[in-house]
Amino acid sequence: MIQVGIIGSGFIGPAHLEALRRLGDVEVVALCDSTREAAESKARALNVPHAYDNVDALLAHPGLAVVHNCTPNHLHAAINRQILRAGKHVFSEKPLCMTGEEAHELVQLAEQAGVVHGVSFVYRQFAMVQQAASMRRAGSVGRLFSAHGTYLQDWMLLETDYNWRVDAAQGGASRAVADIGSHWCDTVQFVTGKRIVEVMADLSIVWPTRKASASGAATFSHDDDARYVDRPVSTEDIGSVLFRFEDGSKGCFHVSQVSAGRKNRLSFEINGSACSLAWDQETPQRLWIGQRAQPNQLLSDDPGLMNADVAASAHFPGGHIEGWPDAFKNMLGQFYQAVREGRKPSRSESFASFYDGANVMYLIEAIVKSHQEQRWVRVGQ
Repeated sequence: MIQVGIIGSGFIGPAHLEALRRLGDVEVVALCDSTREAAESKARALNVPHAYDNVDALLAHPGLAVVHNCTPNHLHAAINRQILRAGKHVFSEKPLCMTGEEAHELVQLAEQAGVVHGVSFVYRQFAMVQQAASMRRAGSVGRLFSAHGTYLQDWMLLETDYNWRVDAAQGGASRAVADIGSHWCDTVQFVTGKRIVEVMADLSIVWPTRKASASGAATFSHDDDARYVDRPVSTEDIGSVLFRFEDGSKGCFHVSQVSAGRKNRLSFEINGSACSLAWDQETPQRLWIGQRAQPNQLLSDDPGLMNADVAASAHFPGGHIEGWPDAFKNMLGQFYQAVREGRKPSRSESFASFYDGANVMYLIEAIVKSHQEQRWVRVGQ
């Protein structure tokens, strides 16, 4: 059994745990949180045998091979450094860190440590996204002209919607672009096989001041008697980005965390000389194939209808609902296959590695700079 520790037990930590337990030969033996009380309470609830309130103590747990970093954004870089210096394989929540400089450093540390490293960009792991990438690799799409799409949510729509991500010191200099736009960029770069190298961005803050609960309660909690304090906002709610791929082809995307009724709508379309492909995360089992000279198609994630090289990314017969938890399992399954094989990630890995995490950090910095300076900006590194 591969023994694993998880640092952070908020929403995403248990999601990692669920996916890991579906892999069969992976055992989560330890959980770490900011206080002993919180760690022990969560460990009991999740049936994890050991609890820690100190990262170094968790890293010293006997037999530990892999550590998942599921902490808030501002802690990612420091904890990823600790894990790498301890010589453990590391799987980090996104963003990899807070700056491009930190990203460059972490890539170097990961290479020096010789460990398997991964970043939680999950949307490339949906079966129909895998199918789209496979069709592109096989030449079925022809020459790619453009890519475009959106990532829309509504969880920050109200003035009273507030959590730690709004605080730039904890969430970073960018919010909507870094939090969800990063997923869009990773997914589309994976599907197209192209890197975004230049951007032109226009970002917007809907609520320059938000009302945060005085008790510290976050968005989605309900309290009729809540008292609020005004908090200034410096990170964007909405962003629109024009971009250029490395081969000169172009595209655009729009992100929003204030689009009423849109819960988690990551959607993209790529246009090629042979056909177009489109996918929407809120209807994830359908891939739209647009044709010029014949009827359009809707392909479902039936393994028997998918390309052979990606059919295993759909786990059940056609018509059985698969979604985000199954994509999460796919992502961790690929990561742990590399752990079993002792195979250090390459820049063309099927799961997102620190190379991809760093690439997205450089993209985010370029987008923020483009908005500030109102010009096209080259993506660094």
